Amino acid sequence: MKTLDQEEKEIVEAYESGKLRRVPAAKKEIARHKRIAGATFAKDARINIRISSRDLRELRKLALKEGLPYQSLISSVLHKYAERRLTTRSGGRASLRSARR
Repeated sequence: MKTLDQEEKEIVEAYESGKLRRVPAAKKEIARHKRIAGATFAKDARINIRISSRDLRELRKLALKEGLPYQSLISSVLHKYAERRLTTRSGGRASLRSARR
């Protein structure tokens, strides 16, 4: 049997001590999250963009740190911006707003 990592051990400990509670209407909540995930990751359109080599290099570095393909990182950033969860602040930097739905 596989050994548990620290996070898995904490989850088992919380379960066994009774700290975890079932979400009311769990099946409904799971179905809702599945619909949201499906809509979020549905990719039904293709675009071509031109960006600077420097920006692409930086995006690839960031994606590597996050452990995902750079195209997925770019898609995620664009999705968050389209959902109004990623906005620009003065100074040209982006900030991520928490969105509860």
